[in-house]
Amino acid sequence: MPIYNAQILTIDAAETRRYAGLRKAQNFGEKNIRDACEEALLLIDVRGVWEVYDYCNHTVASEPPFTIAGKSIIKHLDGCDKVICMAVTVGFEIEREVTKKFERGEYLSSILLDAAATSAVEQAADLMEKNFAAKFSKDGYKMRWRFSPGYGDWNLTEQEKLFKICGADKIGMSLSSAMMLEPRKSITAIIGLCKELGTRNWELGNCETCNKFDCSMRK
Repeated sequence: MPIYNAQILTIDAAETRRYAGLRKAQNFGEKNIRDACEEALLLIDVRGVWEVYDYCNHTVASEPPFTIAGKSIIKHLDGCDKVICMAVTVGFEIEREVTKKFERGEYLSSILLDAAATSAVEQAADLMEKNFAAKFSKDGYKMRWRFSPGYGDWNLTEQEKLFKICGADKIGMSLSSAMMLEPRKSITAIIGLCKELGTRNWELGNCETCNKFDCSMRK
């Protein structure tokens, strides 16, 4: 399974603000957010892993085979003949520092650093997607955006199967009994590969294709 290692040079301050729930807080000091992003850069350890599998009849041809269950994910992968199963994390160190800040009563700093960590892992996943797009376009494939257990009606219990076939344990990730990823700032996802995108614009990101317009995290 290919390992992905990349250095993030900057963390998106606007996304950090959004993840901290401060998008509408107009008078909030931008320096606090920038400081959190700069601190996060010193703490993150970006690691990713992925594998590509054939996909047919809602089944990923892994070993053992993984049959997809859920209307939303099946619809999302309609027309795909291959899938990329991926995992990425920014490590435990930043998570530990968030906890230490909270325990010291540095609540604002803790919240902002946590938000910067979320922004960082999303950026890392985006970078992996860009690499995939460049790699598989050479073979005529187009990509659907990444889809994770817990999205739509794809049950979080499917996390265990996806975790195994993408090799997440190879980059130090683990899975709790509640199907939560550890470190917390980690992502597992599946990406569909197809020769034609069809009429729906699958290249748009999640928010652009989602009809939950009142979501506080909407971009």
